Amino acid sequence: MAELSRPGEVAADESARPQTAAPTRRLDIISHRNIFFLVSLLIIIPGIVSMISRGFLLGIDFQGGSEFFVSFPNEPSLQAVENAVASEPVNGQVQQTAQGTFIVRTSPLNPSQAQTFTDDLSRKVGSQVVINQQNQVGGTIAAETVTTALLAIVAASVLILLYLAFRFRRVQGGWRSGFQFGGSALLALLHDVFLLAGIFSILGRVLNLRIGEIDSFFVTAVLTVVGFSVHDTIVVFDRIRENMIVSNRLTFEQVVNLSIMQTAARSIITSFTVVLVLLSLLLFGGDTLKGFALALLIGIVSGTYSSIFNASPLLVVWRRLQPVR
Repeated sequence: MAELSRPGEVAADESARPQTAAPTRRLDIISHRNIFFLVSLLIIIPGIVSMISRGFLLGIDFQGGSEFFVSFPNEPSLQAVENAVASEPVNGQVQQTAQGTFIVRTSPLNPSQAQTFTDDLSRKVGSQVVINQQNQVGGTIAAETVTTALLAIVAASVLILLYLAFRFRRVQGGWRSGFQFGGSALLALLHDVFLLAGIFSILGRVLNLRIGEIDSFFVTAVLTVVGFSVHDTIVVFDRIRENMIVSNRLTFEQVVNLSIMQTAARSIITSFTVVLVLLSLLLFGGDTLKGFALALLIGIVSGTYSSIFNASPLLVVWRRLQPVR
């Protein structure tokens, strides 16, 4: 029969046993949410000011006009073609796609005006211009394109809100909780859209860079970013829903922070692989795709940031303002 140890010996024996490692300290995103909100505001506000005061550099898809895909046998420089177009009363814009190949966009021209313009262009550049393709977009078609693009973004946002509200309606609080999840995801989504649009307004109107032009490729990029951002947010929200079921001892803020930490690595790694592809396309792709690649790159980075640092903290703030049972 084992002997009973004295109290001092018990303490000594227990101190000699291997101790369980203390839990690792996690980054507390929820407690520092105001810092992340401030970072987002500092980036978004200049873009909103630019959109209100300067607007956008619109492509032919949205403002209407004539578009010429031209080439010159003598392969003139971009500056030479820009000078030739600038001397014409057509409000022209030039984009180089390859050596000796350019896209020239002007105000709407009828056939005789277009012929006069190309003849003057050949004379001023010093080489016969070759018209590879010519497009004409009227003002009515451009207005319809703008309306359709805005309706697509609004419709996507409403459908996302309704879907998330339905998807998370069984989390504590019923439909109220569902709309809190959906509303938080929608606010994070608007963060990405405003940030992307604001940066392109600054690039196009303030810095006068052709890469900041708003065209159909930009709308495609925005809708792609909408889907990517919401997907990342849903991954975090699903983990919150799962942890709320099994983590009864944690507060809601602790559950949210734990869920962010459990999904952050996946979101960052997935986005990083996409960013590598977009960087390659931006650096080595053709000029016609650089604006599209830049829009996607900004949107993917913004969407990853908002899904981690904005969407879930917004959900916590909403829960504090409107508690659910």
